[in-house]
Amino acid sequence: MIDTARPFIVIYVVWHPSFAVGHTVAKALFEHFRRESYEKITGGTGVSVVYRYALADGTDEPLPIDFAAAETSAIIVLADQNFTQDPVWMDFLQRISDQTTAAGLSTVLFPVAMDSGIINQIKKAEQALPWSDWKGSIEDKVFKLIGLLTFQFCRMLRHYLEHLRRPDETRQALLSFLKKVDIFLSHSKHDKNDAGEQVAKAIRKKLTERDGLGSFFDVYDIPPGLKFHDVLLAQIEISAVIAVHTDSFSSREWCRREIIEAKRHNRPLVIANCIADRDERGFPYLGNVPIIRLENKKASRIEAVINALLDEVLKDFLWQCRVELMRPEAKKGVTFLPRPPELISLASLVPATEGEDFVIVYPDPPIGAEEERLFHRIAPNLQLRSATEWLAGAIR
Repeated sequence: MIDTARPFIVIYVVWHPSFAVGHTVAKALFEHFRRESYEKITGGTGVSVVYRYALADGTDEPLPIDFAAAETSAIIVLADQNFTQDPVWMDFLQRISDQTTAAGLSTVLFPVAMDSGIINQIKKAEQALPWSDWKGSIEDKVFKLIGLLTFQFCRMLRHYLEHLRRPDETRQALLSFLKKVDIFLSHSKHDKNDAGEQVAKAIRKKLTERDGLGSFFDVYDIPPGLKFHDVLLAQIEISAVIAVHTDSFSSREWCRREIIEAKRHNRPLVIANCIADRDERGFPYLGNVPIIRLENKKASRIEAVINALLDEVLKDFLWQCRVELMRPEAKKGVTFLPRPPELISLASLVPATEGEDFVIVYPDPPIGAEEERLFHRIAPNLQLRSATEWLAGAIR
């Protein structure tokens, strides 16, 4: 029987009740991680986000945190002067710090220094995110915070997955947590004014400013003596991909091949739409993934592209966690895909024996009947099932 009651990750947001901005930040985190795109992957209400700012009834103590409620727990502490000057809340932070230390990498504390001059008063100050040093509006800072936290959640889930698959290999689980997210920049070098290459360089520069993100850019990253084609194909298999879709992108054989390989290997993929004039023949396999408008190498839009890709990476890890629970119910001929199927999905499947049914299981909701008809014309013995549909049949 599949246990879907216990979530893979719960995010706790902690702030002092006198800190008005705390609720604003917490609400933004809630709305981001509970939105529809995460609901489709988790099969529920998205990633759980729980507030901790109120006192328990009849006490002067904050509501406790139950670390046994999920496989992994992330505790975001929005620490301001109200927080650091209140002994009750500082004691609460000490208890959280002790508990997370004892729990190992399955539970991680993320302190956020909301006011200047308090960072050294926070437990695990060396890990604190310096909100007060960031430039821009509250909305700008929230956007930056979400991107940084999303990457850390990816690390936590990757560690959990490694533990699920190889529970006795603790060293490998640690290395998995520390590993960077590899990002492949697919771009054309044949645009007017080198637009594709310039945008790719701007994205690469921004990636170097973000801890834990590694970019692959063929001009710099293919070692001398190795075959260009072999290195590119090997790198795509392990990377999340940003496709810089400029006017000439669809006309370049290797740009098209990179996208096909990313789709065949089910890699997280985001399209940065940089069309300046026109694309003479839109490449059909650029669909079925997020598309983010990017123009003039604007820094905030580059951040939007990177954050969108990190969302896709996090959703991929959440889906892999869900698949690990569903897999014991799967019989021969069942394939799990991290996004709704498209015709290219058939290219990476092992053909079933003639007349034998095979099944693709994918995140909710079910695809439309018009798409299903296309699949059945090509593969009449193929069954397409959203995860909820498949689970309903698997547990009967």
